[in-house]
Amino acid sequence: MIDETDRQVIRALQGDIPLVPCPYAALAETIGLSEAEFLDRMRRLKETGCLRRVGAVLQHRRAGFRANALCAWEVPAERVDDVGAAVSKEPAVSHCYDRETAPGWPFNFYAMLHAASHDECESIAARLASENHLAAPRMFYSVKEWKKASMKYYTR
Repeated sequence: MIDETDRQVIRALQGDIPLVPCPYAALAETIGLSEAEFLDRMRRLKETGCLRRVGAVLQHRRAGFRANALCAWEVPAERVDDVGAAVSKEPAVSHCYDRETAPGWPFNFYAMLHAASHDECESIAARLASENHLAAPRMFYSVKEWKKASMKYYTR
């Protein structure tokens, strides 16, 4: 069960991590905890599955990844877990998921690819399709990024 102090820890982790020698101590101080208690709560949240990971949000365009494509595939239901496990191992994939289909739209599996060029994106998508015995995906390239932020939970 998550208590109010856990919510404060989660809120603290949702913002920028301070660029200081002891960032968790600094975050802990903002909510009145010791660094040890803050880290213990993070560990417990991870062990219970409430916290999956703490990571950086890369501004991919600034880092040289100019081609970003949402790839949509038709994957038979009995193969979705295997395809998901395989595609999620691809370093160029930031996230992948399955969704319900809709009338006139048979695609149920999606992966977001990031590469230096459209050609590289196309090559990665073709390789993933081949390795997983799938037809070529429908690819939708990003034109403009309107927002890039991590989800915020327990906001005030």
